Amino acid sequence: MPAFTTRPELIGTFGVATSTHWIASQSAMRILELGGNAFDAAVAGAFVLHVAEPHLNGPFGDVPILIHDGAQGTQRVICGQGPSPAGASIETFANLGVSDIIPGNGLLPAAIPGAVDAWLLLLETYGTLDLATVLGPAIGYATNGMPLTYRLCESIAAHRFIFETYWPTSADVFLPRGDVPTSGSLLVNSALGRTYQRLIDETRGISGREAQIAAARRQWGQGFVAEAVDEFCRTTRVMDQTGEENGALLTGEDMANWSAHFEQPIVYDYMGYRVLKCGPWSQGPVMAQTLGLLKGTDIAGLDPQGAPFVHLVVEAIKLAFADRDTFYGDPDFVDVPLAQLLSHRYASERRALIADTASTEYRPGSIDGFGLVPDYSAACARAKIAEELAASGGGEPTLARSAHQASTDAKGDTCYIAVIDSDGNMVSAMPSGGWIPTSPVIPEIGMPLGTRLQMAWLDPESPSALMPGKRPRTTLTPTMVLRDDGSPYLCLGTPGGDGQDQWQIICLLRHIHHGMNLQESIDAPSFHSEHFPSSFYPRHALPGLLRIEDRFGDEALSDLARRGHVLNTCDGWSEGRLCAASRSSSGVLRAAANPREMQNYAVGR
Repeated sequence: MPAFTTRPELIGTFGVATSTHWIASQSAMRILELGGNAFDAAVAGAFVLHVAEPHLNGPFGDVPILIHDGAQGTQRVICGQGPSPAGASIETFANLGVSDIIPGNGLLPAAIPGAVDAWLLLLETYGTLDLATVLGPAIGYATNGMPLTYRLCESIAAHRFIFETYWPTSADVFLPRGDVPTSGSLLVNSALGRTYQRLIDETRGISGREAQIAAARRQWGQGFVAEAVDEFCRTTRVMDQTGEENGALLTGEDMANWSAHFEQPIVYDYMGYRVLKCGPWSQGPVMAQTLGLLKGTDIAGLDPQGAPFVHLVVEAIKLAFADRDTFYGDPDFVDVPLAQLLSHRYASERRALIADTASTEYRPGSIDGFGLVPDYSAACARAKIAEELAASGGGEPTLARSAHQASTDAKGDTCYIAVIDSDGNMVSAMPSGGWIPTSPVIPEIGMPLGTRLQMAWLDPESPSALMPGKRPRTTLTPTMVLRDDGSPYLCLGTPGGDGQDQWQIICLLRHIHHGMNLQESIDAPSFHSEHFPSSFYPRHALPGLLRIEDRFGDEALSDLARRGHVLNTCDGWSEGRLCAASRSSSGVLRAAANPREMQNYAVGR
């Protein structure tokens, strides 16, 4: 008998799209119906996400994109993670009195924006439709109004004081008529609509689809958009978590000197599948490491909703994430021992550390000549201030809470979109950054800068140390899975900062080992660890903490507590916002989306 599901797993042959917002999914599907391919559709959906979920992503944010080219049978990564500005160095921050942790809000932590250029690179290289058609849905919703979700309204309410007191340009857009908008009402962002329309208008008269898109990319990185960013950064100073007013280190020249680019994904073989992730400038390899630890266990024989399953997965996650914090960084600047970290021998040595009881120790591996272990004691000490900082734009950027939510945890972070078409083209992407709670709106554009530099460390010995031109190690981590013959199979992703790979691992294990379909795997009760230092300001850690949905039941929860896990039992439908889409070897397409918060939706036929 099938497991309980809140929604059907969608099945078709024409095309499927799934994302963290129903309008983005439907906009992507519209592009498929117009004759576009999965690449056209994903770009259209992504630009709609800028309008629909501005508290979770924006055009000045960042995005890693995994693609499969159905015609060529090849996979690539598009790196839309912008690096540090030329003026961003450890010395610069020291001169500003910041020597420990980079603030998580304001203008100082702005990296070079990467999202729009990455999406336009995908459209230019692999798309088939013109820019006006693909950007049409986003322009329409920005100009005529996007229906607001409850969570977006809560985010605006939580930051009302900051908008009104410190960031009036944000208040102008997100506090229409001087008040918090209501859920279901329409929010207009005319400036953002004009920006996207001007990208189209500036390219009229240029011959050829690719040339027009290339011209739009230049307008973004060197033309009117970069000029607006440069002016704003040179003339604006705002209060941030340092307690001082600071300007930005970002310049228009930084934007002009960088562009999104292609890379090869890392590939990890697991139980007849090939799991594709972005490189160690993301947290992507941590998923491969965790799967490597679980390879030599009886994970397939465990009840996927039982305490032994949860315990084994969590203990493996804790080991893999300790390695993330110790070894990962931009491979263009530091040597990351990825071959050793993903080797069978290393996994076997690390697997031996997993016991029947939970560890509250921080246990990264040791590889001679590589890495730097973070100060775990300092991270634990910072836990006391993490909660109050979240309400002022710190911590994971979308975890702020309004006053009447004081006793509950807010959820959500980042966006996800996946599209598969009938030709087997596949896109799995994780847009994020440029969140409205963490930086003021640039009035000419209608959206704020990103704050990704908060993920860089100010210790020069760290592989993730801040350095001009270096990518901050991001949490963004989409997944693509191939069969062992190299044919495309699955796209998977979720928002959630440090929880992203955790929830994806749990979903994938249940799908591969326990026969759950995509919707069943997503709907099943879930969990995540907060044992290791957070990637977000104030970089705190909660030793042994396991956040787990109460649907696991008393017996499982009691067993986990006996094993020594520090349980934070949460609402039964609160962990993760997964989306997934797959393609069978015969061309049958499937898609599913998370019911938690009732915002993610899959569409297809």
